[in-house]
Amino acid sequence: MKNENKKWIITVFILTFILSVLFSATSNLIAESFNNVVLLIILLITIGIGILLDVVGTGTISAREATFHSLSSKRVHGARTAVFMIKNSSKVSSICNDIVGDICGIISGSIGTMLAISISTTYGFSNTIVSIILAAFISSMTVGGKAIFKQVAIKNANKIVLRAAKIVSFFGGEK
Repeated sequence: MKNENKKWIITVFILTFILSVLFSATSNLIAESFNNVVLLIILLITIGIGILLDVVGTGTISAREATFHSLSSKRVHGARTAVFMIKNSSKVSSICNDIVGDICGIISGSIGTMLAISISTTYGFSNTIVSIILAAFISSMTVGGKAIFKQVAIKNANKIVLRAAKIVSFFGGEK
C-alpha cells in the first residue's frame, strides 16, 4: 500500500471519529432539550444533510473538469476550487458520501431512538412498534432521497460542483 493511501486512510479514520463525536454530542445535547416536534425537525435536517452531501459527492465524480478550466480562465469565483475538487473527486466523494453520509445515518438513527422513546413514554405506545416505524421512516427517507437525487446530481453535476466549490472557497479560500 502506498504511503499516500495509508495517510488518506488514517485521515479518514481521524476525521470520521472527530466529526462523529462533534455531531453526536451536538445532536444528543439538542435532543435532550427539545420536544418531539423539534426532534423530528432535527431528524429531517440530519437526513437532508446526508442526502445533500451525497448529491455533492456524486456530482463531483460526474462533473467535467474542462468546464471549470474554462470558467477559471474567465475568473469565475469557485472555478479553481471546483477543478481541485474534481481532481480529488475520490476523496471528495469519500468525505461527502461516506464519512458525512454515514455519520448522518448513524446520528439520524440515534435521534430516531430518542424520538421513539419519547413518543412511547409520552403517549403510552409500544416502544418496539414506534421504533420499527421510525427506523423504517428514516431508512426510506435516506435511501429514497439519495436515489431520487442521484440522477439529479449526475445530470446537473457541473452546476452542483460549482455551487459547492463557491461555498468551500468562501470558507477555505479559493484553491
